[in-house]
Amino acid sequence: MKIAVTSMGRDLASAVDPRFGRAAYILIVDTDTKDCKVIDNTVNVSAFKGAGIQAATMIAEEGAEVLLTGYCGPNAFRILEAAGIKVGSDISGTVADVVVAFVEGKINYIETANAEGHW
Repeated sequence: MKIAVTSMGRDLASAVDPRFGRAAYILIVDTDTKDCKVIDNTVNVSAFKGAGIQAATMIAEEGAEVLLTGYCGPNAFRILEAAGIKVGSDISGTVADVVVAFVEGKINYIETANAEGHW
């Protein structure tokens, strides 16, 4: 399964970025093979608007089934929900730790956005 994790860096040892749409990077991790693809999200970091929508579209195009992040705004959440992507929130630690927590079933998923837009 492919999962998306917001990250402050380009590898599994990086800290999770609490922001979704404005995260520096989004790592797409295959939980079976542990392969990792880095999405450079810097174009959205300083976007005037639509950062969450663009980031949601990118991870949907990568085939991610789950997003693990700190906070997700309402517009991004609607796009993710429409794409069938589950959102785990209030995630912290390293990307590697979060992947282990996901595999062990220790992630809580949200039913609605947990942040205001433009966060």
